[in-house]
Amino acid sequence: AAVTSRDRVRSPHGSPHKSRLSPPTPAHKHCNITQFVCISPSLSSFPTGFPEETLMISVEFTNLSSIGPNALQKLPKLQELHLSSNQLRSLPGSLFRDLPALRVLDLTNNLLEDLPPEIVDSYSPLQHLVLKGNRLAALEPAWFQTLRKLQWLDVSDNQLQALPPNCFQNLSSLKSLDLSNNHLDRLAPELLAGLPSLERLNLEGNQLHSIVEHTFDLVPHLSYLFLQHNNLSSLPVQLFRELGQLGHLDLSNNSLTSLAPCFSEQNLTLYLDLSGNPWACDCAMFSFMQWVTDRSVGLYASQHTLCETPKNLKGQMVAAVTEDKLTASCSAAPAERPSPCSLPRGQAS
Repeated sequence: AAVTSRDRVRSPHGSPHKSRLSPPTPAHKHCNITQFVCISPSLSSFPTGFPEETLMISVEFTNLSSIGPNALQKLPKLQELHLSSNQLRSLPGSLFRDLPALRVLDLTNNLLEDLPPEIVDSYSPLQHLVLKGNRLAALEPAWFQTLRKLQWLDVSDNQLQALPPNCFQNLSSLKSLDLSNNHLDRLAPELLAGLPSLERLNLEGNQLHSIVEHTFDLVPHLSYLFLQHNNLSSLPVQLFRELGQLGHLDLSNNSLTSLAPCFSEQNLTLYLDLSGNPWACDCAMFSFMQWVTDRSVGLYASQHTLCETPKNLKGQMVAAVTEDKLTASCSAAPAERPSPCSLPRGQAS
């Protein structure tokens, strides 16, 4: 385990800040600090005096509003930098450029409206970048051009209204992308281009009203997809067809009245959350529920997955409505109705 000292790094005011681990015993008195933690609401200037052996710096929950361009010089071994819950409004363009070992950068809950282009070196090993809870109104592709090893990107709780196509095209190692709780009302069809490793995509809490059919074809390894709390009223039949590894899909709290999606035959285990939508309990819903039963699909929150129409079924659990009531509106027997998933791509509607 890393050994930590409490008296080697001081704030600009000269007072030592307690770090996470205990001070070294006399047997370790010659060890250098490797971790530094400061949580002080009164701190307004970034600490100085970090030795080259420093592995982790955490300056969080302070009154820090700016950092000088040379604040992180000569830290060749620094792996983690946590600057969450401060008052940072901007960052110097060179701040993170000379950190060849940096793998985690956390800027959660600051006041950032922009980032410097190419915020890290061209050969950065950065794996986790957290920008959650700032004031970003747009993302620039240049920010991510040098982050080929990035695995986790969190841009949730910002003010994003639109994202440029191919914004993440160089993030070939990215596994998790969180865009939740922004103001996105649409997704560019090429938004997910260049993300062959993506496994988890969170779009919860936006204003999406529709999604173009081929949007998810570019991320075939997607396992978790969160679309809850949007304005979706319908979805293309083929939207999820290429997602052979999809295991969890959350569509709760949208405006969906019906659902007839095609899923890959490779989806051996699939869990859905359809609660909080105004479902029309009719012939189409019967076909979908029959598919759910045949595929042993798991339904979360089934007690909150309720019929909105017809009037005589309003408020009843979809899963509890009898077959004869669901098929009352069928113009043909369900077995005689062609499945949209059996049609070639582009002919299903």
